[in-house]
Amino acid sequence: MKKTTSLFFVMSSFTVIALFLPSGCSKAKAPAPLPQIVCTSTISFSQQIAPMIEENCSSCHGAGAGTTPVLSNYTEISENADAIINTLRGTPQLMPEGGPALADSLIQQFQCWMQQGKMNN
Repeated sequence: MKKTTSLFFVMSSFTVIALFLPSGCSKAKAPAPLPQIVCTSTISFSQQIAPMIEENCSSCHGAGAGTTPVLSNYTEISENADAIINTLRGTPQLMPEGGPALADSLIQQFQCWMQQGKMNN
């Protein structure tokens, strides 16, 4: 009986550790859900999003700049939109690297573009 009780205790302890260890040791944070914002106008990729990316991201993420992801055209930007908005909001790190954060109005423009279906307009 004593052996069975000890074995049960050991197995229970391992089960508890196995259940809680992965969540306690994880360093990666799940990005917080984006707040829903009200978009009052249609955002243009060619007139608003592309110039914003060119001005603030292309020195590191432009074609031939050597940093991934490359963000030099509509396809690359739209495919990476979730990662872009998260880094603009500082998850896991703030971009542009080494520079000041983008203005909230620009971040909201990008988010509106995403909410509107990431149109290539």
